[in-house]
Amino acid sequence: MPHEASVRGAGGRFGASIRGSGYLQKWLLLVVIIGVIAGLGAVVFYLLLKYTSDFLLGYLAGYDLPKPVGEGGGRGSTGFRRAWAIPLITTAGALLSALLVAALAPEATGHGTDAAIEAVHTDPRAIRFRAVLVKMVASALTIGSGGSAGREGPTAQISAGFCSLLTRRLNLSDEDGRIAVALGIGAGIGAIFAAPLGGAVLAASITYRDDFDYRCLLPGFITSGTAYAVLGAFLGFDPLFGFIDAEYRFEKAGPLLWFVVIGLAAAAVGYLYARVFHASVRITRRLPGGPVLKPAIGGLLVGLLGLAIPQILSSGYGWAQLSADRGSLMHIPLWVVVVLPFAKIVATSLSIGSGGSGGLFGPGIVIGAFVGAAVWRLGELLALPGVPHEPGVFVVVGMMTCFGSVARAPLAIMIMVAEMTGSFSVVPGAILSVGIAALLMSRTNVTIYEAQRLNRETAAAERERGEAPTAGTAG
Repeated sequence: MPHEASVRGAGGRFGASIRGSGYLQKWLLLVVIIGVIAGLGAVVFYLLLKYTSDFLLGYLAGYDLPKPVGEGGGRGSTGFRRAWAIPLITTAGALLSALLVAALAPEATGHGTDAAIEAVHTDPRAIRFRAVLVKMVASALTIGSGGSAGREGPTAQISAGFCSLLTRRLNLSDEDGRIAVALGIGAGIGAIFAAPLGGAVLAASITYRDDFDYRCLLPGFITSGTAYAVLGAFLGFDPLFGFIDAEYRFEKAGPLLWFVVIGLAAAAVGYLYARVFHASVRITRRLPGGPVLKPAIGGLLVGLLGLAIPQILSSGYGWAQLSADRGSLMHIPLWVVVVLPFAKIVATSLSIGSGGSGGLFGPGIVIGAFVGAAVWRLGELLALPGVPHEPGVFVVVGMMTCFGSVARAPLAIMIMVAEMTGSFSVVPGAILSVGIAALLMSRTNVTIYEAQRLNRETAAAERERGEAPTAGTAG
């Protein structure tokens, strides 16, 4: 019967009970479900990426990436055992990823977070579940073969895609669906980085450039906490970067000027990151060649660049870990430390801007880490006053500042990085650096996530007019 079919399509009795429930009962059920799926999605993608990377880069190319403490640690290979294989692997990984996306789900191209944000603002039912599965495999191929990308974008799209499916199956209202998808984004990113508090705040802030959706905050605590518990049950609860030595005693006001320097440098590099990435997307669209050839060429160029600067390959979290230790950082040539933020921007633009699959958050963290490391190395070289003995505090604050400002979510990113590094003691200096960078960025219209709306009022007015402009990098 048509009526029975519509009831089943709306989740049957469970969907009816959810729609008929009060606020507390409805969201207690939904946030736990979303949290469990976000946690499981993060676990599955983490393991898929790990084994893909071990096989493609480790076994075939003979190159072991450095690993952060939360993933077992390790300095990785001291050089390339089969250097000739690196460009071949990065090209093959990008090619296979592009073939999969083009054949099964063209909307899974790009970094994924913009597609999830766009669903929040337009249609929370719009994300196809097929795109979620394709995104997972395509991103594992891109990153696992050495493409410069992060794992948070795919994880966000996995969680948001499930929430979109939940919205369809339970026939949730548009407003409830928007909140559910935003919660999925925050829970997925918070889970993959083992940063539940930051994930909860991110859910409330990532959809807007200059606003905060308080409706997502309290449900987000439970969603992110649940996702974190699920991920920890399988992979452990250690912070991604362990507990970085970032102790910094503020005994005089003078050394605080270093955090002003980091804020200015990180804001400039973050601005460049967004502009170069979005320019690469626009240029790629105008170039000849199809959706398979362009990512493959991008993969080849990344592999060639990686031969000169290995730190740009894959996510790069292990290199960010090494940059926070004085002994390890001093063994990296100064020119590499200074050039790496810009090389990583170019590599990410080639990997993802050309149509590859992967996130922008992870590279942003590595870029910020080496902005802080470069400031420390130069200050140490010139024996300037106020430079700490260990680079950890500058590296952690650089992570917070660079991506927090360009993602237009400074508070969320600051909390997440503090959780990822176990370094809440840096907050007094970080708030100065992050505040300066965020204030400077707010005077521009630049954001790494082009699907963000200015604020809740403009988003609501857009929906009332029935407008749904497509973001330049939505995917």
